[in-house]
Amino acid sequence: MTPFLFLVLGALVILGLALVRHRTLAFAAQRPADYAGKGPVLDPRRDLAGPLLCEGVIYGPTGRVTSRFVADMEGRWDGTSGVLTEHFRYDSGATDRREWRFTLGNDGTLRAQADDVVGTGLGKAEGSALCLRYRLRLQDDAGGHVLDVIDWMYRLENGTIINRSQFRKFGIKVAELVATLRRIER
Repeated sequence: MTPFLFLVLGALVILGLALVRHRTLAFAAQRPADYAGKGPVLDPRRDLAGPLLCEGVIYGPTGRVTSRFVADMEGRWDGTSGVLTEHFRYDSGATDRREWRFTLGNDGTLRAQADDVVGTGLGKAEGSALCLRYRLRLQDDAGGHVLDVIDWMYRLENGTIINRSQFRKFGIKVAELVATLRRIER
């Protein structure tokens, strides 16, 4: 075998090992069933209802914080249908708004739509966690790219929700978000 062939074979083995790690050990490998019967139950109709305060940071591809934000949210549910409005204020002075429309199944499955979501997001709430996967179209001033998003929300005993999201383009992580959602009294 030539040295070039060894190099190509070695690169393929490393790529294969990285793919196996990503599929079995990384953030994306989590499943809602991993949280069944663990911790306080996350019920979107209760935990994403009423006025909420969201505070978070966005990390760029190098792992450094690129943006900070605060969002005022308001959730309303009518049976298994819900709407969550979000008003974001970023440290740059920019603002953004999103309105999620949810449909919750009896088995905890969740369907989600928003104007900047391509198609329908699909997820599931089980135990103390909720996972939602969707494709997000960025605004034109941010490049207009479509990113694959995985949102994980974890409910704490005091009702606070920790949200961790990863944003990928062509399978490569380009950003990550970590935020808290807390109910506020009016």
